Amino acid sequence: MKKIIIGAIFLMVIFIYKWKQEKGIHHHKTRHKHGEGFSIDFYAYTSKIRHWNATFKVSISAMILILCIVLDNPYVSVVVIMAMAYLTIMKGELLGTEYLSILSIPFIFILLGTVTIAIDFSKQPIGQYNLYLGFCYVFTSQAKLKEVGFLILKVFAAISALQMMTLSTPSSEIIYVFRKAHVPKLIVELMNLIYRYIFILLDVYTKMRNSAESRLGYGDFKTSCYTFGSIASNMLVVSLQKANTYYDAMEARCYDGDLIFLEQDKKVEAIQIVVAVAFIIFLILLWSFTR
Repeated sequence: MKKIIIGAIFLMVIFIYKWKQEKGIHHHKTRHKHGEGFSIDFYAYTSKIRHWNATFKVSISAMILILCIVLDNPYVSVVVIMAMAYLTIMKGELLGTEYLSILSIPFIFILLGTVTIAIDFSKQPIGQYNLYLGFCYVFTSQAKLKEVGFLILKVFAAISALQMMTLSTPSSEIIYVFRKAHVPKLIVELMNLIYRYIFILLDVYTKMRNSAESRLGYGDFKTSCYTFGSIASNMLVVSLQKANTYYDAMEARCYDGDLIFLEQDKKVEAIQIVVAVAFIIFLILLWSFTR
């Protein structure tokens, strides 16, 4: 358990060091945003490891994810979290604060999903920790808290592996890998269209929200509810209009039922394969010595 805590502290040190370094380098650059944010593809296209072979990145991410689930070891999870953070922040040169911001969203869902495992209800005061609510007891124990802590580490490590892939590989290249893996054409094309359409709708929603804020549409609770309802209804109409517009644009470009993507093969360096294999072997050895 002490090693896990030390590993987590080391991970935070990496984040802080990278954040300070980037703050010193980019202090002259100011970005004034009005709620538009950045899409995942923005980070993927600007990543310094984007030139790595997409099949290699998808394969290594999938293998590490499977190892995190199968090995089910907290030490392995901590090492994976640190390694994926190193690749994304150090090698990919993504801002540490933005990386933490991206991971904070799934982390919140992980906490909400695992809290039900940590606590239980009973009519009797059982467990090492309990709280009387007037009609029943809410209780937990060190064993359950330990179980939840290990589960959070495992899930967070698996998500870190996927985030390394998505934050360094554009969606078009990931879809290209699926095509090479002979995933059915219908699924691949739907993945691309749905993925693109999500960000189109997010852009429309952001513009609507900014417009409402500029007109004091969120001045109080009652106005906020009215504004939210108006935006939701407008989003339905706009989404239908956008769908028709983009389908017309596809037909104007000779769409005949098949989506054709620009595909480019990138070489895999031998050193990358060696390091990846060595890392996987290290995870297995770590699991064998700590299980």
